Amino acid sequence: MSIRIKVHITLLLSVFLSGCGLFGGDEDDNEFAGLSTEAQFYERALDQLNGQNFRAAISTYQALESRFPFGRYAEQAQIEIVYAYYRNDDMEAARAAADRFIRLHPDSENIDYAYYMKGLSSFTDGGGIFNRFLPIDHTKRDPGSAQESFTDFAQLLALYPDSAYAGDARARMIYLRNNLARYEIHVAEYYTERRAYIAALRRAQYVVENFQGTPAVADGMAIMVECYLRLGLNELADTSLALLKENYPQHASIDSDGDFIIRTEITNPSLLYTVTFGLVGDNAVDPPLAPTQRPLTSGSQQIIDAQQDIEVEGERRSFFDIITLGIFN
Repeated sequence: MSIRIKVHITLLLSVFLSGCGLFGGDEDDNEFAGLSTEAQFYERALDQLNGQNFRAAISTYQALESRFPFGRYAEQAQIEIVYAYYRNDDMEAARAAADRFIRLHPDSENIDYAYYMKGLSSFTDGGGIFNRFLPIDHTKRDPGSAQESFTDFAQLLALYPDSAYAGDARARMIYLRNNLARYEIHVAEYYTERRAYIAALRRAQYVVENFQGTPAVADGMAIMVECYLRLGLNELADTSLALLKENYPQHASIDSDGDFIIRTEITNPSLLYTVTFGLVGDNAVDPPLAPTQRPLTSGSQQIIDAQQDIEVEGERRSFFDIITLGIFN
């Protein structure tokens, strides 16, 4: 090998190694300068955590575990970093860290805390920074995080019913259950406004059957009555109304004479109304029916069949309909 080639190789290696130093090696050394023992790393991380410098604490906990993966502070660092992620508003990382702790330390005395923090991270997740400044109805949000949180808290109570975190988990489960039921009611009302009575009826029935004890059950019964009326199924409407009167006589859909009031406004927004978010165009709002007035319908089975056909068509959405978010069919 010629001297010139050796010189070129030496220069390339020098550039490469110096580049490695530029991409974090020196910064990492400077950040933890003076720390050599596991105890020193842990004390630094704990001080940062108590000082609410959560981002720095996360970095130190990670450095501790990478340098001393089987040390005496490794397990404690793995559970404390869950809290650090949570306080740093990184809920996804907090859930992942809690999952990892549960998998690595199933017999730990802190295992119930890991389950609790896993549920709490899902409970808090999804709001974002706007939650702090804007009034947001949580019952209208995607219920995915709420369902995950409910499942995690339920698992905590099933495995560790005497945990110090059981009481708080149980209270949060009640809140989540009420929110999940209310979300189903919002969906049922949406379907009712758009004349998808079968779909609305199914959502309302689901609430009545699966969320007993929540305030949303009364609204579910009222939606069932309205949907049965609009479908011309008067006997089922009367039966549901009798149950509503018996269990919730003060419900807003029942007037002073005990008659049922249909309050839903049926909408059929125009294209211009949709694309301008309601600023321009017509929403074609039908007035609510008068108290106890039953919709003039005939052939109830045909109506039901037509509703089912609409649902099937909804499943066969065209590509153009999908990419325009349903504005164009």
